[in-house]
Amino acid sequence: MTELHRFSRTELLIGSEGLEKLRKSTVAVFGLGGVGGYAAEALCRAGVGRLVLVDFDDVCLTNINRQIHAMSDTVGRSKALLMAERMRKINPEAEIVPCKDFYSAENSGYLLSDRYDYVLDAIDNITSKLHLIGSCRERGLPIVSSMGAAAKLDPTKIRVADIADTHKCRMARIVRKLLKRQGVERGVQVVFSTEERMEDVSTDIRCRDGCDCPRKEAAEYACRHRKVTLGSVSFIPAIFGFTMAGVAVNDLISRD
Repeated sequence: MTELHRFSRTELLIGSEGLEKLRKSTVAVFGLGGVGGYAAEALCRAGVGRLVLVDFDDVCLTNINRQIHAMSDTVGRSKALLMAERMRKINPEAEIVPCKDFYSAENSGYLLSDRYDYVLDAIDNITSKLHLIGSCRERGLPIVSSMGAAAKLDPTKIRVADIADTHKCRMARIVRKLLKRQGVERGVQVVFSTEERMEDVSTDIRCRDGCDCPRKEAAEYACRHRKVTLGSVSFIPAIFGFTMAGVAVNDLISRD
């Protein structure tokens, strides 16, 4: 009788060879919010042996409705460090590397210096997202990128496609247009939703009810400086993240 272990059920599905491929893989997740946090957790629970977690942000009170690391007692703490703590408890044998950094052109060389087998892009900032996609293409790094998960409610409209085949997603339209200016029209795999985006809701957000607006070192990201706050729900970002993890895992186990 085979000895049971934490990944026994996964092994029944993908076999010992598939599980070993995941154990030997290094995957980086850029952005650990509502999408990236769930993606990272799914990768860890699937058995990926080395995970690099990149996010500059701290948990805010308003993250609690949709982000896996956000709870009343984690407000103000680093998302990258929280996810690292959580994932080491899930799989103590995995190597978890947290990076409390904001991905940009200036630090891209450092953050992409590792030998990644896959990259997951869950960054909200368009400039950073475009640079990460472009850098991964230049380096030959497989990447799957998340488009807009906010202002959506229908989980059945979530799709995986090439960026060239996206539609009805405002973020995808912007990314598609800007990539085209760089000479890239297709060849970027993305997760997006075909649901019509709900109307933007402008709100007067104040730091209250225990929210310490932890982005102190980057005041431009503070709640009070946002012109528009998009509504979001618990399950849509999570499904985006799980889908991204699924894309990566299926690709990794299918390699020779």
